[in-house]
Amino acid sequence: MSDECHLCLLGLIVLSSLLTGSSGVDDAHVFISSGEDVHLSCNNALPDCNSTTWNYNRFRHSATDELIALGKKKNNTERHERLSLGPDCSLNINNISTEDYGYYTCRQYVNDKQQGTDARVFLHILHVSSSSSSSSQTEISAGRSVTLFCQLYSFAEGSCDDWISSEIIELFWVNQAGVKLTRSDSRYQILSSSDHCIITLTTTLLNEDHNREWRCEVTQRDQVKTSATYTVKSSAQAETVTAVIPVHITNSQDPSTTTSS
Repeated sequence: MSDECHLCLLGLIVLSSLLTGSSGVDDAHVFISSGEDVHLSCNNALPDCNSTTWNYNRFRHSATDELIALGKKKNNTERHERLSLGPDCSLNINNISTEDYGYYTCRQYVNDKQQGTDARVFLHILHVSSSSSSSSQTEISAGRSVTLFCQLYSFAEGSCDDWISSEIIELFWVNQAGVKLTRSDSRYQILSSSDHCIITLTTTLLNEDHNREWRCEVTQRDQVKTSATYTVKSSAQAETVTAVIPVHITNSQDPSTTTSS
C-alpha cells in the first residue's frame, strides 16, 4: 500500500474516533484532606451545563449515585447540601469527608443521547485521627503514649498495595521542620498497612512537645499531593496538652495529577 493510502487510512481512523468518542478523556486524580472543599473539573463539558450529569461510584462496580442530572442537583442524595455546580460545569463539594472518596463521572446528554465519552475524576482523601478520641479534640497528658493514624481513602478495591506500587504512592510522617520520621528513631514506632493505605505513628509525648506539629503527607512520584497535621497545644488550666486533628495545610490539584486511562 502506498504512503498516501496509509495516510488516508490513518485519517479515517482518527475521524471515526472523534465522531464516536472512542478517543476517550484523560482520567484525573485529585488528592485532598478531609474537611476541605474540592473542585472537580468536567473535562468534556459542553457550553450549556444543562447537558451535564455527574454520577458517583464508591468502587468500580458499586451502585451509581446520580448527584447532578442535566445541570440540576438531585434532592435525594446525602451530599445535597454540600454540592454545587460551577459555571464551567465542575462539581464543587464542601467539607469533604472520608465517605466522599471514590470516582466521579461527568457525562453529557443532548436530546437524551450521550455525547462523547465520560470524564472521570478519582477522589483520594487523606484523613488523620488519634487513638485517644474519635472527636476533633482531646486532652492528652504529657508522658502518655499516643498513636496517630493517617489513612488514604482511595477507590482501590480490597488491597491498595498494587495501586500504590504502580502509581508510586507513599504515605509518611514528618516533623515541624519537614524532616521525614523514620523507624530508625527509637522514639517513634511507625507501622504501615498497605492493605488499607494506613501509616501509624506511636510516640510518648514530652513536655517540649507542647505546640509541636506532626504532619502526614502523601506523595505521588515524589510530589506532595496533600497533607494533614496533628498539632499538640498546651493547656493553661492543667498539665495536659490538647491534640487538634486535623489541620490541613497542603492541597495539590495541579495538572500533574492527571493521568491517562
